[in-house]
Amino acid sequence: MGLNVPEKFDGKKMYTVTIESIMVDDKDFFETLNNEFRFTLDVCAEEHSAKCKNYFTKKDDALDKEWNGVCWMNPPYGRGIGVWLQKAYESSQQGSTVVCLIPSRTDTKWWHDYVMRASEVRFLKGRLKFDGHENSAPFPSAIIVFQKTDTQVFKSMVR
Repeated sequence: MGLNVPEKFDGKKMYTVTIESIMVDDKDFFETLNNEFRFTLDVCAEEHSAKCKNYFTKKDDALDKEWNGVCWMNPPYGRGIGVWLQKAYESSQQGSTVVCLIPSRTDTKWWHDYVMRASEVRFLKGRLKFDGHENSAPFPSAIIVFQKTDTQVFKSMVR
């Protein structure tokens, strides 16, 4: 059950904002999201680690492809992440749902240009441990959900 926060105004339209908390175990992190969203396409995959039956690799140049259905996106982290979030947002405006795992970098231009347009932002408590790495990530993470909607939701995911 979430805490409903009064509507906010962004200068263009009113949004209803909901704050919730969700429990997630690192080991089952993707599966928890997949059970909720039922992903059909991994847009930033490698052949050996694709999360969906249908996927794009670096060779496929996903930024030049259409993203249809319910998409999972764990983009390359770095200075180019903004173009991936732009594509995720634009794909959502065409009817797709795009769920993104990204670093929580609220001080960046791409965060304000695209993440603040997301229908849902889930801040993860603690730091994720990525496959094959002994230590946790040196940065906080967030799940961003892009869907065509006039409602925004902010959540805290507790691991």
